[in-house]
This record gives sequence, structure tokens and C-alpha cells, in this order.
Amino acid sequence: MNRDFLRQAQQLQARIAKVQEELGNETVEASAGGGAVTVTITGHLKVQSVKISPDVVDPQDVEMLEDLVTAAVNDAVEKAQSLAASRLGAVTGGMKLPGLM
Repeated sequence: MNRDFLRQAQQLQARIAKVQEELGNETVEASAGGGAVTVTITGHLKVQSVKISPDVVDPQDVEMLEDLVTAAVNDAVEKAQSLAASRLGAVTGGMKLPGLM
């Protein structure tokens, strides 16, 4: 194999690893119900916090609160995946590499 190609592949691998590591330190926030439920999640898709407005806590309507939490978490996951795709796409030049978001 061409040594230049191998060197470039190793450099790309190192840049991808660095971006993936940095994603663990970045967070995105999403909310549902007009801010009644807010979720913060890392670029590694780990939930950092869930904030629930006391106004939305109704023991007679737990299902609505569950729906709001679910919506906020799903929105946060989508935002984190978009963040990761954006950061990794910048490194890979838009190439779709197996194993990457």
C-alpha cells in the first residue's frame, strides 16, 4: 500500500477519535410543552439532566408528563445525533464511514 495513503488514513482516524472524544463534553438541550420539560444530553447520548416545571406536575394526568418527557428526550437525542454527524462530517469531508453516526 501507498505509505502516503496509510499516513492520511491514520491522521483521519486520529481526527475522528478526537472529535468523538470532544462530543462527550458537548451538550444539547431540548424541551417540550413550551419549556415545561427540558432535557440536556451529551454528544455521547447520555442524559445529563431532566427539568420539569412544577406547573406541569398533575397527579391526575401523569400520562401527559410522561409524553412530555418522552418528546423532550427524543428531541434531545435527535439534536445530539445531528451535532455528531455535523462534527464528524466536517472531519470526514462528508464520507459515510461504517461505524460512525
